Amino acid sequence: MIPNLELTILQGLVNNEQFARKVLPYVKDSYFESSTSRHIFQQVSEYFVKYGGCPTREVLIIECEQLEGVTQEEFGSLSETLPLLWEGTEQNLDYLVSTTEEWCQERAVYLALLESISIHDGKDSDKNRDSIPGILTEALGVSFDSHVGHDYLADYEERYNFYHLKEDRISFGLSYFDKITKGGMVNKSLNVALAGTGVGKSLFMCNIASTILLQGKNVLYITCEMAEEKIAERIDANLLNTNIQDIIDIPKPMFEDKIARLQKKTQGQLIIKEYPTASAHAGHFDALIKELYLKKDFVPDIVFIDYLNICVSQRYRAGSNINSYTVVKSIAEELRGLAVKHKVPVFSATQTTRGGYGNSDVSLTDTSESFGLPATADLMFALISNDELEEMGQIMVKQLKNRYNDTNTHKKFVVGIDRAKMRLYDVEQGAQEDILDTQPTFKYNDTADKFKPKQFEGWQ
Repeated sequence: MIPNLELTILQGLVNNEQFARKVLPYVKDSYFESSTSRHIFQQVSEYFVKYGGCPTREVLIIECEQLEGVTQEEFGSLSETLPLLWEGTEQNLDYLVSTTEEWCQERAVYLALLESISIHDGKDSDKNRDSIPGILTEALGVSFDSHVGHDYLADYEERYNFYHLKEDRISFGLSYFDKITKGGMVNKSLNVALAGTGVGKSLFMCNIASTILLQGKNVLYITCEMAEEKIAERIDANLLNTNIQDIIDIPKPMFEDKIARLQKKTQGQLIIKEYPTASAHAGHFDALIKELYLKKDFVPDIVFIDYLNICVSQRYRAGSNINSYTVVKSIAEELRGLAVKHKVPVFSATQTTRGGYGNSDVSLTDTSESFGLPATADLMFALISNDELEEMGQIMVKQLKNRYNDTNTHKKFVVGIDRAKMRLYDVEQGAQEDILDTQPTFKYNDTADKFKPKQFEGWQ
């Protein structure tokens, strides 16, 4: 005999077309423990896909009688089970759907654990242990998502409300960055800083992390380059308003007093986690976020990853014959997937090419290793430094890609930089006058038969 729950689900599939339409896209034959249940489900599913409805008793009996490769014992079980499918009492649709979803989730996890054990024991030659987190993640993500798309004409009200929804944004704490992003970073986005070695990628991220912590947000800072303590030292310099080389000389009571005052300024938390270089991928970061929730009740509002190029891909094994374009693009896609899954902004950085290092006009083509990275990022900007800017205590920013806003608005601008205190700050407006690069809007002039810069006047 087949398990009672499996029988109930099969009864729903042959008697309730509404139930069948809701659950068939998500139920897999492998979820059924009994071979009898699997055979019946396969016939019901194939019939529904082909004819758009539930099979009748006669049709299902005929289809099962024509099955090939079925043992005599299985035929006997089928003969006993088929009449039972039409004997069940009618169940509440919501209850039936909910129960089936829970059953699918439980079976998916169970089968994923069995597969993971098989891979761990070396019984699956096609997969290695790195694939286990992905298998378990997929199983844990099983759910009946009833949304199948936006109906343009029917869902107009939902669309209108979306247009007027105020999206939660996390401020950079720097006025021009907030201007070019219309208020800051949004959830489910990948934001990337492009800079050469020593220009200030980690400094930039530590400064933004410090600013967001003071906003009362929870910050997760993942470092694949420097030790946790080194990142914390940079954040200390920023938040304690102390030169980084002087931190070691602060007496312990004074240090404790500064931290105590800092704790009173914010309700947020900052967690710094270190991974060895070229050893961690989005799967590890996903597991870390879940572990932090379980152990510390910590849910990040933003995730910093320092930095993208020294992560590894979850999909491609290290050392495999895959070019850098594919690998880096894959890492970027996986990090953006992490942002979408946990509904947070992810902020990272990447290196410039050798040609882009020291270049005062960096472009997207100066992205190290892969042009696939800017194709994936939502916001990408270059940090540019030279001797003249260093003397003035400034760093130049150039927009490279911006899904928040038009890149021609404040395409270039400068921010102040205090490297000793690991801090960025807004400069006076006068410092921007020769830097700001905002593209004029053009309107076609019929008389002159050419384009002239004019204030946009709307549709004519």
